[in-house]
Amino acid sequence: MNPKLKNFLKPIFHFFYSIGFDARRFSSIRNYPRYRRDLFKFKKSGGVVTHKYGILVDYNSEAGSASGHYFHQDLLVASYINKNKPKRHIDIGSRIDGFVAHVASFRNIDVMDVRKLQDTGHKRISFIQADLMEENCKFLNISDSISCLHAIEHFGLGRYGDSIDPDGHKKGFNNILGMLKKGGILYISFPIANKNEIHFNANRVFSPKDIFTWANYKKSIKLQNFDYVDDLGNLHRNINIDSKNIDVVHGCGIYTFKKIY
Repeated sequence: MNPKLKNFLKPIFHFFYSIGFDARRFSSIRNYPRYRRDLFKFKKSGGVVTHKYGILVDYNSEAGSASGHYFHQDLLVASYINKNKPKRHIDIGSRIDGFVAHVASFRNIDVMDVRKLQDTGHKRISFIQADLMEENCKFLNISDSISCLHAIEHFGLGRYGDSIDPDGHKKGFNNILGMLKKGGILYISFPIANKNEIHFNANRVFSPKDIFTWANYKKSIKLQNFDYVDDLGNLHRNINIDSKNIDVVHGCGIYTFKKIY
């Protein structure tokens, strides 16, 4: 995209994102006449309709979505775990029907969340209910591999029944580091932009390098890899985090850290 056009569109994109406007659904209104024609043709051909649903967005859609934050982070991090083959992998707050399901298809995974989880019916998924914003975390040095995908940005905002805490993401991050064994790997992702923002009570958005200010002992972890998803839903792999080309309004940063001590 032309840089000038991108700079022009950024504030417009940000505004419509902030109010929850779905351009795809709005533009689908033009498909209503086709819906009516198809309905008439179906009935005329002898079809019996028991319920009517004006689903107008799928006429011109692709076979599925192969872009965006969740598609890329879930598949990418699952592939990293499959390659590294840790002894124990713990996930914190990621989507059960996305990332966790990916990992559970090939190995055991322990899931932690502040909320309850009903029995999934799958033996490879075990669940522990825990609040990782607590001051004295009881889980120490328990795993050589941990993931927390699109979850840390919610800590302390109350959206999921958690306690209100402006520093909730920092407390959670340090407790996660405490859970990780020496030499262990942490995969963490969250929304990134050019500056820090708080969308109460939805989520936080961080500048790409803000995470390096969270750890109580900054030298205890080392960045192994940085990937990110841009505003158009495209994945950029193994990027220098100091790159000036990371210019996003609402992207997704995917970080791989190794615990040094």
